[in-house]
Amino acid sequence: MSDARLVKGYGQSAGLSSNATAKSGAAFNEAAHGLRGIASILVFWAHLLGGTAEHIYMADPVYVELIQRPWHLGVWGVPLFFVISGFVILPSVVRYAPGEFALRRFFRIYPLFFVFTLLFVILNAATNAYPHVNDPVAVVSGFLFLNLFTQTEQLTPNAWSLTFEVMFYLLACGTYFAWKRFGSRLLTAIMLILCVAFLIRWPIAAFFIFGVGIRILYDRGVSISSTFARPLEIAAILACIFFASTNHFAYSQADMANGYLPWAIMVSTALYFFLAIQPTSLTTAALKHRFWIYIGTVSYSLYLVHPYTYFTLRGLFAEFGLFTDNWLTSMALFFLVTTPITMFVTHYVHKWFEVQPYRRFFKQRIYRAPDTEKA
Repeated sequence: MSDARLVKGYGQSAGLSSNATAKSGAAFNEAAHGLRGIASILVFWAHLLGGTAEHIYMADPVYVELIQRPWHLGVWGVPLFFVISGFVILPSVVRYAPGEFALRRFFRIYPLFFVFTLLFVILNAATNAYPHVNDPVAVVSGFLFLNLFTQTEQLTPNAWSLTFEVMFYLLACGTYFAWKRFGSRLLTAIMLILCVAFLIRWPIAAFFIFGVGIRILYDRGVSISSTFARPLEIAAILACIFFASTNHFAYSQADMANGYLPWAIMVSTALYFFLAIQPTSLTTAALKHRFWIYIGTVSYSLYLVHPYTYFTLRGLFAEFGLFTDNWLTSMALFFLVTTPITMFVTHYVHKWFEVQPYRRFFKQRIYRAPDTEKA
């Protein structure tokens, strides 16, 4: 089946004309793209706060207590990433045959992931700082995204989320093509059973499903009346901030069975994102600026780069006595130094290890222009 027929089939299944499909299915969504950058920065700054609370100011109860809520809120950037992934990946699943989809996903995420995973393996082998992941099974599982099944840790800091991304790609692509391309009820049923089993075992995958559902609604042109949309958007983001800042959740089976908060975060995140990606939303208006477009573009590199710059600079600050009892001044300086250095490194890492492999292989940019979206 050709790519054109796949896109046409998606438009028909969503109740859209081919023109509507081209407009909504392929359009660059400024809010979704900018929120990638917001999510990256949230995680980055959460690590600055949480890391210093655990390793520098752990004996200062005032500091530790004060940063709890912003720390937890920053961690919310990861599930926000997952919703965005579900939203942007569906058109790619539809647009490309399974082999090309897999190849594009590989060149989109793996070269950069490989570089930082290899760096971690080399450094850890030299220092033995984390001996439990020097094990060959952990190393191989990390490179192959099998750590969920071998019950080992991912190697690159933050890369645990990439394992979930890869599993989502496999399940989404497999389910769509079992249903749409092969037309096999049995194979589709098997894929759906695998999806449900994965969701039950790792409930955090629900964020991806929310993203897919929002994409389908978006491409159908479903929206809320402008009279109510913006007030609801404000209420939804305030709910996200309130619920996400209360505690840190892994969205495990235990978390989901132990109170309403993880569920509240899921629902408020999905509602906010649905409202945010609408063309007339406050989020879209705020994130149209080229600064946020840039941050969204380098967000994946920022996500993998910042643990290394943070750890290095934290060590240097500690070595030179820059973490003083006046933690307000010390942390302000730490943020002011770490953020621009991290963004500088991110810019070149993005250029060399994220953009170049994809561009060299496919002869096109990852994000071709502000009016087209590549997942």
